[in-house]
Amino acid sequence: MVFGGDDDEGKVWSLPTILVVDDEKPIQELLSFNLEKEGYKVRVAADGAEALDWVEKELPDLMILDLMLPGMTGLEVCRRLRMMPKYRELPIIMLTAKGEEIDKVLGLELGADDYMTKPFSPRELVARIKARLRRVAVTPEESVEIRRGDLRMDLGRFQVFVQGQETELTPKEFELLRVLVLNPGRVYSRDELLEQIWGYDYAGDTRTVDVHIRHLRQKIEQDPSNPSRIETLRGVGYRFKG
Repeated sequence: MVFGGDDDEGKVWSLPTILVVDDEKPIQELLSFNLEKEGYKVRVAADGAEALDWVEKELPDLMILDLMLPGMTGLEVCRRLRMMPKYRELPIIMLTAKGEEIDKVLGLELGADDYMTKPFSPRELVARIKARLRRVAVTPEESVEIRRGDLRMDLGRFQVFVQGQETELTPKEFELLRVLVLNPGRVYSRDELLEQIWGYDYAGDTRTVDVHIRHLRQKIEQDPSNPSRIETLRGVGYRFKG
């Protein structure tokens, strides 16, 4: 991903592209105005089928995806994208007009990186987009390998191996595991993990961390119901036992 305008030789540098998927015209216009003002290139889709066509034609840097779409729901769009390896790391922020916990959890279960409930603050959404895009790139210092027993992480290649077998993690699961593995024995509260990995105050919605920890345990623990790697300290948080 390259940011900026024209360089001295006249080469055009590409701007980050945000795909907005929402069937409400006022939401499309609100998001387009605020995102373009921040320097992003915006594409708009009004339904799930159009969104999948856009992703196939021009892979965006991030997708803002409404939950309630005509025909194919946002949950189904998210599910289909996460089933395809080339789209697994596409950051997805889900929008929902519903306030029920189950809708938020379903989005996270299917692979959304984040969610916001309508009505939302455009300024907060832009902050979340910036935080998410900052975490896409890996710095050279992170291009190292870490071993903890029979668990191995290659930070540069985004690979995780358990007992020699590679296991596929979502970007958020990878970041969560990286923080814990790099600091074995240290207890992280849910709020600390939200701040470090999601990059902003989640207003106390710590269920997000719990969902990702559960997914992570299912992938790296021999017995997820009795974890030996990621330990829960009731009322405190989580730590990697090393």
